[in-house]
Amino acid sequence: MKTNNNVTKKSFKGIEAAGLVIIGCFVVAVCIYHFVFGNPANFMNNDPNNHPLPGNLLGTIYKGGIIVPVIQTLLLTVLALSVERFFTIRAAFGRGKLVKFVAQIKEALTRGDLDAAQALCDKQRGSVANVVGSTLRKYREMEQATDLTKDQKILAIQKELEEATALELPMMQQNLPIIATITTLGTLMGLLGTVIGMIKSFAALSAGGGTDSVALSTGISEALINTAFGILTGALAVIAYNYYTNKIDKLTYSLDEVGFSIVQTYASTH
Repeated sequence: MKTNNNVTKKSFKGIEAAGLVIIGCFVVAVCIYHFVFGNPANFMNNDPNNHPLPGNLLGTIYKGGIIVPVIQTLLLTVLALSVERFFTIRAAFGRGKLVKFVAQIKEALTRGDLDAAQALCDKQRGSVANVVGSTLRKYREMEQATDLTKDQKILAIQKELEEATALELPMMQQNLPIIATITTLGTLMGLLGTVIGMIKSFAALSAGGGTDSVALSTGISEALINTAFGILTGALAVIAYNYYTNKIDKLTYSLDEVGFSIVQTYASTH
């Protein structure tokens, strides 16, 4: 039991302070905007107020305006939390292949070899192994209990399974709501930047005394750059959210499968 608890403590539980991640991404985005995109070397006469040099992508992005670092913050947040979720969910799956682990647990339960099942959990680690190990300990406890009926023992095992699962699931789903929010927010920020850019473009067109080509091109650049960044951010957020949600669904299915096997084994052998 002590060994299993140590394993649980060493498991990577993810980043809980997502707000600090967002603040850090904002600082990085502002620095990139001013010192990389806004580098005077990217513009004619080394002046960021002028046009970007022909074919200079960094200067063109800088012309996207103040919305660019906002969208960059969202983009960097998606990337940072996606990497964080990758390591967290990989740790939740454990060391070996989850399908193989579930099959081995079911085989050990069929033989009635609880020691082998517990050893598999200690070797596998991860959320599924933690839940199975906790349920197996309750299984042993119910075998030694003499003051409960069979139905009460089965109910106790099921309750332990549900409680152990409830402790693991929040860790796996942590920060996914933020990614889901950025799915919509990134696109909306891109749309906002597009609208602001178009307003500037029409303002240049309606200016008296002829069209201000610099103002017109700046407005169009701001509109297009923010549209591109907004779409990219929203697309990456959708991909990340669906990918990790699918991973969690597979893990919870494995939990349900092996949990059902434990309960059925006890019901059929006692």
